[in-house]
Amino acid sequence: MVPLGLGSAGAVRVGHAVGARDPIRASAAGWTAILLAAGFMLVAALTFVVVPRQLIGLFSTDENVLAVGASLLLLAAVFQLFDGIQGVITGTLRGIGDTRTPMIVNLIAHWAIGLPTGYLLCFVVGWGVYGLWIGLSLGLIVTGVILFWVWTVKIRQYREGAAT
Repeated sequence: MVPLGLGSAGAVRVGHAVGARDPIRASAAGWTAILLAAGFMLVAALTFVVVPRQLIGLFSTDENVLAVGASLLLLAAVFQLFDGIQGVITGTLRGIGDTRTPMIVNLIAHWAIGLPTGYLLCFVVGWGVYGLWIGLSLGLIVTGVILFWVWTVKIRQYREGAAT
């Protein structure tokens, strides 16, 4: 929910700056939202790594649930940063008027890469729920990396275009 809120705030702040024809403020607003989300998600990932059994213990005392849940939280720690970044960058791109790129990137990364990988690892290789989560993680990582690159290129182009 924190990255979602930061993404919405980033969309509004970037959009206001774009409307005011202030590329420096647009860039600063977008990067601020992205860095805040990255920081928050790094703390979340660290929490998942340091105290996974305690977190799962808030929901169940069953030893099997604790064991599987704790190991899944370690996988979740891997994709936390990318999940937060892709959510916020979707907002910052919305602020500069690009809603199509995040949709296409999410569609390809999740449906053409993440889901098939998860299916293959889960059902063909036999890794079960871990295979599904690895596929999910791969989709989020690909989405986060590509959208980060897209944001960097587009905000640079906007700044350079506004300077001329």
